[in-house]
Amino acid sequence: MTDLNVIISTLTTEEQQQFALFLKKKNKRNDTKNIQLFKLLQQNNLSSTEICNHLYSNKKNAYHALRKRLYNSLIDFIANINLEEENSVDMQVIKYILASRSFLHNKQYKVAYKILTKAETLAKSHYLFSILNEIYHTKIQYAYANPDSNITVLINKFKENQKNLFIEDQLNIVYAKMRKTLNNITYKGDVIDIETLLKKTLEEHHISVNESMSFKSLYQLITLVSIPAFVTNDYLKTEPFIIKTYAILKTHKSASKQLYYHIEVLYLIANTLFRNKKFNDSLHYLKLMETQMLANNKKYYNSFKLKHQFLLALNTNYSSQQEKAIGILEKHINTKHADTDSLLKIYLALSMFYIQAQRFKDAHHIFSKFYHTDNYYESKAGKDWVIKKNLIEIILHTELNNINLVESKLRSFKRNYFTYLKLIKQQKAITYLSFVELYYKDPSFITTTKFKDKVENSFEWVGKEKEDIFVMSFYAWLKSKMENKPLYLTTLELVQLAKEN
Repeated sequence: MTDLNVIISTLTTEEQQQFALFLKKKNKRNDTKNIQLFKLLQQNNLSSTEICNHLYSNKKNAYHALRKRLYNSLIDFIANINLEEENSVDMQVIKYILASRSFLHNKQYKVAYKILTKAETLAKSHYLFSILNEIYHTKIQYAYANPDSNITVLINKFKENQKNLFIEDQLNIVYAKMRKTLNNITYKGDVIDIETLLKKTLEEHHISVNESMSFKSLYQLITLVSIPAFVTNDYLKTEPFIIKTYAILKTHKSASKQLYYHIEVLYLIANTLFRNKKFNDSLHYLKLMETQMLANNKKYYNSFKLKHQFLLALNTNYSSQQEKAIGILEKHINTKHADTDSLLKIYLALSMFYIQAQRFKDAHHIFSKFYHTDNYYESKAGKDWVIKKNLIEIILHTELNNINLVESKLRSFKRNYFTYLKLIKQQKAITYLSFVELYYKDPSFITTTKFKDKVENSFEWVGKEKEDIFVMSFYAWLKSKMENKPLYLTTLELVQLAKEN
């Protein structure tokens, strides 16, 4: 997907209509082709070469010049609509500061200070620390000209605000560092003790949650605390903290203006609750997430649509509604979207649902779409996704009795991932594959008492309430073979057993 396609995909339907009108007003000549190009890109069914040929009979220079002009127009349009939608509080405070400075230059000190005090009250109530810095700076600068000013009080306010601003900046630095580390773990396979690193980093920067934090800072803190859970799959530790912090965040005065971060937080909470097998609670937060996605003329709906649908389908599937879950994901298998990570997760989840439903040909059809290398998919969806893909594919070919392919895939998996799995202390995956190998070589052996005892004594479980739901799903396949029971039923029984603890 080119930059233009990506940019256009972020616009809502209403915004796309507004942009077409924007271009029409901007065009000074009737033969300008920018609207034609925009409409062709909207359809997203022609290649760049085909569009070039359609508009300019393959005159590449003219086509690229048109694309560049359309790109610049899109940037102007997006900047303008965001400026118009920019929170009125910020703009109002800035206007107050500019007006007060004009009065100060004209030595109208009393009027200026009255306006600055209005600006201060507004900025404080909305945690605008950087703007408050300017207000206090100006008040202190001209304190000599205002007899009512208490310079000591002003300096104390200024210093207190600087502390808040410093904490916000420090948290932003920690957030950037930890997200970079997470990316290295996810996409490069780095092996790092993420929990210890986060604790140490937060302590170094003297950061802890408090109600004086800005909305963005609270969002960043929730995200930071969620990172170790993402890496270790231990979501039980983080759940109380993020729920407690969200209680502060949802009543925050800046909540209405921080819509994007609000949606992100709701997704993090819903995902945490799903991983803790609290499906009804997760669905509740997904409903709240959808409400926010629909807000402000669905401004961020398209950005979060696939994430929302993926998690909705997972909750639905593990809530004994298999067909409904499959239906949710099937709507998106031919979707073109900039969120490649979520699309790949949807494909893989759907293939897993199909296998649970014994629709092996449908699952095989999904896998036929994965024609890139594992390295490519690692760069798009991460190492964990690629490992799951390989494991599911081995199970699928075992079900389809493609023995040669199973052997080939097993050899490849051992060669490429066993060392990494040992490094991240995921011996369970290695043990699991050894049992899959025993099964496909001798299917009758899996129902014997000897095999069952071997399985029970080989896995080190962390406790059913803590055990990762996806690990349980893989184990369910083995258990269903041992007990000769349907896979989906076995999966639900295991999950239910974990929920009862």
